[in-house]
Amino acid sequence: MSRRPKPSLIASLLAVLCLGAGGGALLYAAFGPTQSKPAAQPVTVKDSQPASTTSPLSIPQIYRSAYKGVVQITVSTQGSSPFGGSQAQQAQGSGWVYDSDGNIVTNAHVADGAKKISVQFWNGKTYPATLVGSDPSSDIAVVHVSAPDSQLFPLTVGDSSKLEVGDGVVAIGSPFGLSETVTSGIVSALHRSIEGLTHFTIPDSIQTDAAINHGNSGGPLLDTEGHVVGMNSQIRSDSGGNEGVGFAIPANAIQSVVSQLISTGKAEHAYLGVSLSPTGATARIAGVRPGTPAAKAGLKTGDVVTSLGGTSVSTSDELASAISTHKPGDSVSVTYKRDGQSHTVTLTLANRPASASG
Repeated sequence: MSRRPKPSLIASLLAVLCLGAGGGALLYAAFGPTQSKPAAQPVTVKDSQPASTTSPLSIPQIYRSAYKGVVQITVSTQGSSPFGGSQAQQAQGSGWVYDSDGNIVTNAHVADGAKKISVQFWNGKTYPATLVGSDPSSDIAVVHVSAPDSQLFPLTVGDSSKLEVGDGVVAIGSPFGLSETVTSGIVSALHRSIEGLTHFTIPDSIQTDAAINHGNSGGPLLDTEGHVVGMNSQIRSDSGGNEGVGFAIPANAIQSVVSQLISTGKAEHAYLGVSLSPTGATARIAGVRPGTPAAKAGLKTGDVVTSLGGTSVSTSDELASAISTHKPGDSVSVTYKRDGQSHTVTLTLANRPASASG
């Protein structure tokens, strides 16, 4: 089946942000022509976990253990016709079976605007699906497929916090509609920051050199035990194709959001209300949004946050990660430096708004 990108996604491509002189690499969602994102920020990795003592599986073993749980997702949308009126459009992405109830995890940008969703399994059988919930902020969505139990092979979700740079990983998905495609590589970096569809940061994302292309979005990134440690979501590229710099949403973030989506159809995220310096060298506040917990607590542009909720932070990425471990309504202490003096305030985190730029 041919893949025709959605008009809304094409329009987003026109707003691509160029990185560096003369264009440079762009960050694409690994689904189809879609919106670019700012570059993931480099960070210093601290307190790495010890290497696993479990004997790694071979790539064929990983594939055999997981491929029946990976699906191809086709979404149909209603878009504007160049000749007036509207016309049906189709696009494809990937996903994976989360549980035996028929819940499938994929990217929010895969399910975006879907009027009809279908899920194709490893044996070619296709079944209709419905959207359970979508969280554009974290780019995670859940769809429910009406398929018999014999088709459902849930994948095991691992602990992404135990990954180390250099660990082997395997990606399975449907690049360019080629279902059950497997590629392999390593964890190139950890704790990268990428953006969700609402321009909020997705912290602790995984960078990998495993080949990821358009259509891989929503597919699993597996560790050497065959466990899902991430969901392939974006690529950085000059051409829009694989150049060895892909990004996956970490499994620990997926678990938190998916459980909320299945329970209530929506997800909530803790919100401080500050924008941070893009350099990431320190957690320096670049702006404070009016009416937010940060504004009410007296935080100002130029303040450097050094601790949140008892967790020390030294970079913007670490602050974003610290906030993500909390829930709206949590009361936390925030320590910051202003004019060389250290101050501590206690505030109540709010629920993240619909857009970072709104």
